[in-house]
Amino acid sequence: MERSNFEKELNMNKKFFAGTVVGLTAAGAAYAFYRTRSSCKPEHADIHGFVAPGFETVRDTFVENFALRDELGGACCAYRNGEKIVDLWGGVGNKTTGEAWDEDTMVVVYSTTKGLAAMTMALLHSRGMIDYDECVAKYWPEFAQNGKERITVRQLLGHQAGLFAFDESVDKATVADLDRLAELMARQKPAWEPGTRQGYHAITLGFYEGELLRRADPEHRSLGQFFQDEIATPLGLEFYIRLPENIPNSRFADIEPVGISKRLFGFPLKFMLATMDHRSNIYRALVVNPGSAIVHDKESIYSRNLEVPSGGGVGTARAIAKAYGVFAAGGQELGLRKETLDALAAPAIAPTNGFYDECMLAEAKFSLGFGKPSDTMPMPSPSAFGHPGAGGSMGFADPENGLGYAYVTNRMGMQLTGDARDLALRDAIYRCLRASEVPERGFTVAA
Repeated sequence: MERSNFEKELNMNKKFFAGTVVGLTAAGAAYAFYRTRSSCKPEHADIHGFVAPGFETVRDTFVENFALRDELGGACCAYRNGEKIVDLWGGVGNKTTGEAWDEDTMVVVYSTTKGLAAMTMALLHSRGMIDYDECVAKYWPEFAQNGKERITVRQLLGHQAGLFAFDESVDKATVADLDRLAELMARQKPAWEPGTRQGYHAITLGFYEGELLRRADPEHRSLGQFFQDEIATPLGLEFYIRLPENIPNSRFADIEPVGISKRLFGFPLKFMLATMDHRSNIYRALVVNPGSAIVHDKESIYSRNLEVPSGGGVGTARAIAKAYGVFAAGGQELGLRKETLDALAAPAIAPTNGFYDECMLAEAKFSLGFGKPSDTMPMPSPSAFGHPGAGGSMGFADPENGLGYAYVTNRMGMQLTGDARDLALRDAIYRCLRASEVPERGFTVAA
């Protein structure tokens, strides 16, 4: 890329980052159908979908999100033991045009994508193609440079490799050229001794996962192609880690950026100051090389034929919830082994210096590419695993209760410890579960 074009892309990343942080901090045959009168006003949003009997409170909470929690457009879906129990959508998909959020509206979910990318790693593990405790270099020999020789797959997926940023310039052209990107990643030196500290690999994680998958997969597919072939197509999911050209822009919700007051007061002061410091870990992880804005495109809304497995996934809440529902209910549809599912449900293993994250400046827990329950990333039970995305999206599996859940939105929020809209919906689902039956294994609800 010529220097002038690179500077233009960098400036776009800085402007985009001013309004968002990528991913920190996402029953029976009879159903009750709901619909209200159409209006572009959020408090009178057009709500569609269905809930299983006994889950009417979830619909009420979804409506409340528009009236009380500043929702613009969004969707929520949940599966339990393979059955869809919640599927709601509504509001405005494009604020400028007033176009509604439809049943099949798709939206970028930023770091909620990490959970879908981690599913590809889990599938490799179940098929014996990777071992979480083997060195990455076993599958990718060129990776064994500049202090990376002993980094394990587990350490890499747990954000403990010290590879949260690139020292060399990375733009869209680099990301699109997987061979060139792999050479650059092989040269990268860790920021610290791997396994000693944790630093959120906000954008880079997916690129490293992608090359690891290319090396381990006998067909040498990209991560996005592997996801499409082995997870999305078999399960009938409308979710893309590599968005094709043939999907019209009309299918996509337009992201509404964060307002000025939320920008100023939404994050802790220490974190906000770090995001403006060009030398800070979080700035280097999110704003440059290639930066979070890479997933957007002026002409096509979201970048096409470009894989950003840490933050560029586009799809529906229904797709995310169904995928997590399969993982939560035994994984038979994908042939997942119990050994793999047990590993995902197990507690996160801390690096030697603990779970304090050198990028997020707070404690967070990660394991095998997923987030695990913590104050920063609240989830409903100790065995749950999933990932939130910037602005409020969330997806997770709760194996203890056989539940897969997802929430997506186009109005950006700024909470680091769970978006109020998402948390309210989760709370409603678990209250309904508690009221509907006496569980064999107790339900717990995220605070």
